[in-house]
Amino acid sequence: MTAGIVVRLAGADFRDRVRRPAYLVTLAAAVALAYVAIPGPNAHWTVMNIGDYRGRYDSAYVGTATALAGALWLTLGGFHVVRDAIGRDERTRVGRLLAATPLRTWAYLAAKFLGNVLVLASMVGVLALTAAGMQLLRGEDRRIEPVALLLPFATITLPMVVVTAAMALLFETIPRLRGTLGTAVWFFVSLTAALGGQSGSAPLGGLGVHAAVASMRDELVAQNGELAGQEFSLGLTWRDEPLRTFDWAGFTPGGVFLLQRLALVLLAVAVAVLPALWFARFDPARAGTRVAVGDEPSTQPVRPDTPPALPRTPARVGFTFPRLLAGELRILVQGVSRRWWVVAASLSAFGLAATGNVVTSAVLPALWIWPLMVWSRLGTQRTEHDLAGLLGAYPTPRRRLFAEWTAGLLLTVLIGLAPAVRMVVAGDTPGLAAWAAGALLIPSFALCTGLAGRTHRLFQALYLPLWWGILNNITGLDFMGAIRRQGEPAGPPWFAVAAVAVVLLAVAMGIGAARRPDRR
Repeated sequence: MTAGIVVRLAGADFRDRVRRPAYLVTLAAAVALAYVAIPGPNAHWTVMNIGDYRGRYDSAYVGTATALAGALWLTLGGFHVVRDAIGRDERTRVGRLLAATPLRTWAYLAAKFLGNVLVLASMVGVLALTAAGMQLLRGEDRRIEPVALLLPFATITLPMVVVTAAMALLFETIPRLRGTLGTAVWFFVSLTAALGGQSGSAPLGGLGVHAAVASMRDELVAQNGELAGQEFSLGLTWRDEPLRTFDWAGFTPGGVFLLQRLALVLLAVAVAVLPALWFARFDPARAGTRVAVGDEPSTQPVRPDTPPALPRTPARVGFTFPRLLAGELRILVQGVSRRWWVVAASLSAFGLAATGNVVTSAVLPALWIWPLMVWSRLGTQRTEHDLAGLLGAYPTPRRRLFAEWTAGLLLTVLIGLAPAVRMVVAGDTPGLAAWAAGALLIPSFALCTGLAGRTHRLFQALYLPLWWGILNNITGLDFMGAIRRQGEPAGPPWFAVAAVAVVLLAVAMGIGAARRPDRR
């Protein structure tokens, strides 16, 4: 009976989450990643290679490359799709209903874990279909071999998404990891797993890539002789010349490898139900919640003929945008602690005192990652706090959205003001132009993803890798002018970044207008 309840709860959870915009956005990104993972024969980029070689695009190689790319993306992006399983029950008060039932805590956690796995596994299934389509599209070998194509997804991708599903549930049951701190922690955890998991000595096989790589290397040596200096690479890289190809029939997983993957899955199951030791399952008695003095029921008689006194705000006429902007700015920074502002002020002071090179390469990225939690509120608070219906009655939604965007822009400019001042003093016009374009891009990006995904986690999941790429000197991602070549910003031109910001803002305005109640 308990197993049936768990399955039904998991199924309902799955059906609810696959209808959310964040699921569709993450799924679209996964499909796009599959396209990038299998570039054209003459392309200069690659995602998986051994030195100057790649496998011929048959089912085995296409399946392995797509499965590895999917494992990396779903470990990072999929985490944010499934992370809100418990939080949604808490906000909708479904959890209180469940707390009144005889459902055991471990069964509730098992249902949420199974729902997480189903959501991520559905993405893996779409990735597998996309891999088959990419094999046909590239045309080097159009014979679809189901076993060779699906084996990497079963042994590499699925165990990793099961671990991701369990860790998302674990983070939700730890109060300090529910918010932005948990997003940052998981980003670095998943990054460490992606790098360290490629090693053959990684616990429980790591990502599971080592067995496939060893098989590729053996086949490559057999066809081309010694491979001095030809190292395996997993990740998007640019090549001056297109890669050469070799034939690879796939790898045959051994017993030890399969046992390691099974052990990884079982460990994930244990992690998923472990919070039953402390998770209160919305029960105030177990959580130790006490009723505050102000919440105690009143013993005074209620006079129904005396309405409560409501505050009245006198009507004002004239140009209302400044007041609207002030209100949006207060809402955006509401709840931000004094310590947060102290850290921001300290970073700004350091930026005013540091040398020019340190200001652009270190201080500016540090300043423009610090407000991540605040930026991610743009476009999401009306949904996450159930205010969409109330704000939908606002007569000019575009003006309100523009005020919300402007509030985000003012915060971005304020936080990054110290590096801008240094650029003005130094006469660094190109750097200042890049800075201004970056200041436009951040709130546009946050507002667009917030409105599209209806959750603050989508912006956090996308902005963190973008910021990390800048720290690792990927010039194509540097929208803020942090990477320099001969004193000039090495990233995209400032006008291109500004154009992207305008497009994102226009998309956000379109989404906001399309969701007005009178348009439905």
